[in-house]
Amino acid sequence: MLIVFGSINLDIAVQVPHLPKPGETVLGGGALISPGGKGANQAHAAALYGMPTTMFGAVGRDAFAAPATANLRAAAVNIDGVCVCDNPTGIATIGVTQTGENAIVVSPGANLCAIGDAVSDAKLLTARVLLMQLEVQAQECFRLARRAKEQGCLVILNASPLADEMQLDARALDIVIVNKLELAELCARQEIFGIDPIDQARLLAKALEVDVLVTLGEEGAFLMQSNGQTTACQAMAVTAVDTTGAGDTFAGVFAAAMAAGEPIRRSMQAASVAAGIACTRPGAQIAQPTRTEVDAGLSQLWPQ
Repeated sequence: MLIVFGSINLDIAVQVPHLPKPGETVLGGGALISPGGKGANQAHAAALYGMPTTMFGAVGRDAFAAPATANLRAAAVNIDGVCVCDNPTGIATIGVTQTGENAIVVSPGANLCAIGDAVSDAKLLTARVLLMQLEVQAQECFRLARRAKEQGCLVILNASPLADEMQLDARALDIVIVNKLELAELCARQEIFGIDPIDQARLLAKALEVDVLVTLGEEGAFLMQSNGQTTACQAMAVTAVDTTGAGDTFAGVFAAAMAAGEPIRRSMQAASVAAGIACTRPGAQIAQPTRTEVDAGLSQLWPQ
């Protein structure tokens, strides 16, 4: 089983001719309102991949709570651990260009009420993997991560978004997933200055004694282990329509495959295919592929 602790939002995405500059108002096109939040996106992707998944987080007592969790219910994600609080349900506003680029602003709302102690030790004992992100309070993530490691879970953190001057509690983590910008920011905070992403990841993994999985968009992904061993994975070649949630799709499917006992390389390949397919469709959760679609992509790129 996979446990996901993280955010649940309602996304409001607007097609724009270009992303606005500071102080600029851009007249957009059509709007898409759909379930989102990094935690919910990742849990949904994992469930579509076929992994029994339990989601822990929080929503408000408002009209946004039901639509924000609708896809989780439809995908059979266990949301018994999602609490209801007085803060409004989280909202993300997203501008998306014709080339699939996006800019996202998140109002956390109820996500700040998510408590790691809601995940019992008994529940952690039944899970192979704990997956987290940083749209909830970081201290709650790390407190939960420490307990999860004590119970034998593989602990994966998608270190996004990075709050100002936040430091990772790397002792509580096994794998950190970042994109190229997040990798550079984490290195700067550790006063690490590599010459390229591979060098940065090598130095960061050694300094923190944690494996670092770096996503590079169309350039693929690579895992840098703390011992210096590297595993690379190419991206699926696609024409991007909307990259919103592609990183969440990658993280969710990677965690699901790891929870299923798949080797690291195969888990990365499945995640890469899933993220690529998601980029060809608008939205976040609604763009994510089924296990059948992922397996078809795998058989084309990496037949076994």
